[in-house]
Amino acid sequence: MGIVKISDDLHEEIRKASQVMSRSINAQAEFWVKMGMLAEMNPTLSYNELVQKLLREVVVPPMEAVHE
Repeated sequence: MGIVKISDDLHEEIRKASQVMSRSINAQAEFWVKMGMLAEMNPTLSYNELVQKLLREVVVPPMEAVHE
C-alpha cells in the first residue's frame, strides 16, 4: 500500500462520489483508478463494456447452503 497525493478538489469529488456509490473514499478512488487504466488500455470500449469485462474476470466462490 502506498500514499498518493491528490488535489483537495479531486479528494472532495471522490468523497462525494463515495457517498453516492456507498463505497469508502479509498474504494472509490481505487475504482476510478482501475477504470481509468482499463479505459486507456481499451480505448474503444464504453464504460458499460468495461464493467462487463471486469464482471467476467471476477471469480466468485459458490455460496454455502443456508439452513433455517
